[in-house]
Amino acid sequence: MRTTLTIDDDVAKLVENEVRRSGDSFKGTVNRLLRLGLTTARQPKPRKRFVVTPRKMGLPPGLSYDSIPTLLEKLDGPYHR
Repeated sequence: MRTTLTIDDDVAKLVENEVRRSGDSFKGTVNRLLRLGLTTARQPKPRKRFVVTPRKMGLPPGLSYDSIPTLLEKLDGPYHR
């Protein structure tokens, strides 16, 4: 496909440097860089794995799960409802 493209001066300088470095043609370098940029943009970045570290919550001394209403009253006061 043939098309006209206006490239910013700073980008043109980077492409020219890459042409010199790689020894490839301008057309080949532009196509390779566009391919690289377009395929990289589509790939999601790997995320750091989220890890939950469990820990014992336990009840404060003197409290028990035996009677939930009593537990709620001790923790929240008499107006827990």
